[in-house]
Amino acid sequence: MDNQFIIESKNLPTNILNKKHQLENDPSSRSNHLKYLPDMEQINSDIQGKVLKSVNNYNYSGYTSKNIKSALEHENCSIEDFKALLSPAAEPYLEQMAQKASIETAKHFGNTVYLFTPLYIANYCENYCVYCGFNCYNDIQRMKLNFEQIEHEMKIIADSGMEEILILTGESHSKSDVKYIGTACKLAQKYFKNVGLEIYPVNVEDYKYLHECGADYVTIFQETYDIERYEQLHLAGHKRVFPYRFDAQERALMAGMRGVGFSALLGLSDFRRDALASALHVYYLQKKYPHAEFSLSCPRLRPIINNDKINPRDVGERQLCQILCAYRIFLPFVGITVSSRENESFRNGIVKIAATKISAGVSTGIGDHEDKYKGTAVKNAGDEQFDIADRRSFNQMYNDMSSEGLQPVLNDYLYV
Repeated sequence: MDNQFIIESKNLPTNILNKKHQLENDPSSRSNHLKYLPDMEQINSDIQGKVLKSVNNYNYSGYTSKNIKSALEHENCSIEDFKALLSPAAEPYLEQMAQKASIETAKHFGNTVYLFTPLYIANYCENYCVYCGFNCYNDIQRMKLNFEQIEHEMKIIADSGMEEILILTGESHSKSDVKYIGTACKLAQKYFKNVGLEIYPVNVEDYKYLHECGADYVTIFQETYDIERYEQLHLAGHKRVFPYRFDAQERALMAGMRGVGFSALLGLSDFRRDALASALHVYYLQKKYPHAEFSLSCPRLRPIINNDKINPRDVGERQLCQILCAYRIFLPFVGITVSSRENESFRNGIVKIAATKISAGVSTGIGDHEDKYKGTAVKNAGDEQFDIADRRSFNQMYNDMSSEGLQPVLNDYLYV
């Protein structure tokens, strides 16, 4: 186990600490990460095989400057061109990549940048993911908002002017069941024109129910597409089952969701392979479901409560910019989100090049928007999932984007 991720929890009961240490040190104590659990729906999709085959055959050290120049000259970016643009050989060509990416962004999105905010409604979790602040063995302040508290948080956010919200929970089926999340979606419809979900993966019928409750799109982080590394980082819980998580976006599309989002958490494994896999996941599903909207995020690791050593290794801002430019060149129509994990300076720059959506007025804690938005002290708020780098308010973000010559967009859907 990578020592970077280990959390030494001192206040947990002895029996729980013993189980935690056993999972970390004894691989035989863990369940099969490729075996579906009884309640998990299998859709027998061919997408996973296509993506993993291409990633396994990816030798990024074999690309040269000739390959990069050729990729940048092509009007349409092929998979092979995309692989070249992700390679180390492309790093000296970052300026040319940025120029090409900005042209594609302007062509398809103009000078618009979409603003949204996340709302965490619970931080209980049943998974042991060693890099996440919410994991079940991390000793943090847990909280689940009741419906009155959820609506209160939503009203505070909506009063700021925000029109799109992303509802998040920890991955606990017992504390945050589908009915609870569905009611939160119904409440969100009263205040917002666009409602997204970032929750644990569910079956098609559950996604249908959540869509009927008002959810427009679903985002799932695969975290890493490296199956061996995935097993080492996800030691217990439903999230441990790699293939079920992989197929989550397709199940959501089968259920009628308007859009789906994808991401790897850069820094968990080989970031070039994870970036390739994320984009190919979008690419193949886009061909299969051409009517749907697709988006990519590009988060890097951030420190968490009880472990401030968790940070991306090998993924600097230049590498992140390279990935985002390559995404835009390869998938010109796809939305690209850059979260508050990144700092103000980087986000101000990347929205002029490749990104089309950023979060504002962000809190990854539970029940503390009144404190953040109004400066009113909140008691017993739930702890945050990770530390954020850009803490600008919605108004400040809106004004900053406008001053940069961009057009902030709060919603572009007309419901009739």
